[in-house]
Amino acid sequence: MSHTIVIFGASGDLTSRKLVPALFRLFSRGRLPESTRIVGVSRSPYEHSEWRKSLRETTERFVGKSFSSEAWESFAPNIYYQAGDIKDGDSFQSLAKFLDEIEEGKSTGRVYYLSTMPQLYEEAIQQLGAAGLACDKTGPRRVIIEKPFGTDLKTAQRLNESIHHVFREDQIYRIDHYLGKETVQNIFALRFANSIFEPLWNRNYIDHVQITVAEEVVIGRRAGYYDNSGILRDMFQNHILQLMMITAMEPPAKFDAALVRDEKVKVLHSVRKMTGGDFAAQTVRGQYAGYLQEEGVPANSQTETFAALKLYCDNWRWQGVPFFLRSGKGMSCRTTQIVIQFKNVPHQLFGGSKSKTKLGNRLVIQVQPAEGIQLHFETKVADAGMKTRTNHLDFNFQDSIGGEEMPDAYQRLLLDAVQGDASLFARGDEVELAWSIIDPIIEAWRSPAAPPLHTYPTGLWGPEECSQWLFDQKREWFDVCPVI
Repeated sequence: MSHTIVIFGASGDLTSRKLVPALFRLFSRGRLPESTRIVGVSRSPYEHSEWRKSLRETTERFVGKSFSSEAWESFAPNIYYQAGDIKDGDSFQSLAKFLDEIEEGKSTGRVYYLSTMPQLYEEAIQQLGAAGLACDKTGPRRVIIEKPFGTDLKTAQRLNESIHHVFREDQIYRIDHYLGKETVQNIFALRFANSIFEPLWNRNYIDHVQITVAEEVVIGRRAGYYDNSGILRDMFQNHILQLMMITAMEPPAKFDAALVRDEKVKVLHSVRKMTGGDFAAQTVRGQYAGYLQEEGVPANSQTETFAALKLYCDNWRWQGVPFFLRSGKGMSCRTTQIVIQFKNVPHQLFGGSKSKTKLGNRLVIQVQPAEGIQLHFETKVADAGMKTRTNHLDFNFQDSIGGEEMPDAYQRLLLDAVQGDASLFARGDEVELAWSIIDPIIEAWRSPAAPPLHTYPTGLWGPEECSQWLFDQKREWFDVCPVI
């Protein structure tokens, strides 16, 4: 079956920077199904040839050395452009007619990608329904929605309800590019394909789990968005909770999209709700020095650029094991990592250890940018009696593929959407449960009883108070920038 990918908001940055380069790489590697067409839709007037020329320039820039002129000449004829306005019903009728023309009446699957402002999602969905573009009698119809999926629980519920008037849940693909990263997917293989890890992946052997998403950059000119969002909406409700779900989930009966997402949702159901003093005792909030001087930021802004949370999963596997989640802007380096901190041995045989590790072995999953896995363990120091120190085994994804380019997350996710595999996409109930965890924290942080907003200098790992907070719990953050 042939396929058509329709990108709404096609003149935007995401299309030229990520989507078309990802589709071109898939085509170049022979992964894109034959007869796949790409149709860009936006208000800007373009001829097909102009659109193709513009995309060639941007694709060559973003693909870099792997760009092939010969491959592009084969790929370009599959690219089309249709001018249209999401608020205009006639534009969708014209689009429907155009799609029928280029598909020549053949049975064709379609993927509608909403690369637009979130405020236009509901309107775009309604227009697709009104024009009959959601009907799947002549082939599957799927819609991809970029985050944010609402700004709180109420708006997420309203968005889901609006989408479900037009598309079934199995047709909806809520995309989070973090889930398309090779290292995130490898967590499944690490846990469920290795007998040396899964038997230890529980409260009996793991002391705690750390998930850190650190960004070196500050907000720059994004104050209009960021000051109304903050770090909890920007990073925790989606990326970080997704990483937590995959880390904590039970093995599904088989690797099937519905079963995988069932197990992820069970993790969110098990997260212990915070009440009363928990919001002060189990959270830390911060704002980097200089945030108030950023262009467009109100002088009295209380918006957080850093947050740390302690969550518990009240279930059989994880009872009593804290999950420490941390993210911030203006930090020491750019890194996303999951740290599985194992418990210490029951009795220390060897004295005089110079290891700074206060607990036992550690498994570090580097999601980005140095994709890989490290296992930290104790070894004897040579010619020093029975003193020990921490060493590590290091697996690097880049080395394992022989210097080839790591696949971009959008390559995997776009291909999965075309093929109908929703394993790495968020489900409606999953989104709503995530908001039900984050909303009470945001509300508490906006109340008179909010914990203090700590200021921290850029270039470090957040507020000193956050390190002390963890130290008081006889633990310490894994503050190590990956070597790229």
